Amino acid sequence: MSKVKVYTSSTCRYCKAVKAFFDENNVEYEEKNIDRDREALNELIEKGHRGVPVIDIDGEEIVGFDKERLQKALHL
Repeated sequence: MSKVKVYTSSTCRYCKAVKAFFDENNVEYEEKNIDRDREALNELIEKGHRGVPVIDIDGEEIVGFDKERLQKALHL
């Protein structure tokens, strides 16, 4: 099983879409909400990103809700 981490914010509609996609496909993931977790925000900035969602699947970063890339990375 892939290790999946998703950086989100509370008001991001694309973040909600990514989480719904994961739930629909029974993908386990760790959510890192940058609104509530300062360390998560710092991690995101260190990776060179300023917006969310950013999805890390086994080290591969996907910016935004790109359903086709997610399916490919997760072998769905």
